[in-house]
Amino acid sequence: MKLQLEKFGTTLISRELGSEAFRAFQPTLRELSKDEELEIDFTGILTLSPSWADEFLTPLLDQLNDKLVLLLSDNLSVHATLKILQEANKKIFKIKS
Repeated sequence: MKLQLEKFGTTLISRELGSEAFRAFQPTLRELSKDEELEIDFTGILTLSPSWADEFLTPLLDQLNDKLVLLLSDNLSVHATLKILQEANKKIFKIKS
């Protein structure tokens, strides 16, 4: 399954909005089969803040482990945010080019 993060907006900021997006995505996430990966596509994202991503991507990583795959992005805010989260949480995201 592929998730276009842009469906939640192009400027993804604040813990509250990240948490809200995560809760809204839960019914869709339940449709994911046990052997299926969830690919996160950052196309169209202008800004991704560490607070939003920590409320959305970190719980997904906790739930899915290596079944969560982030698609490579050339967006500098995405790169910086993922680096911050990986260092802060001591967890590594699987990134696919």
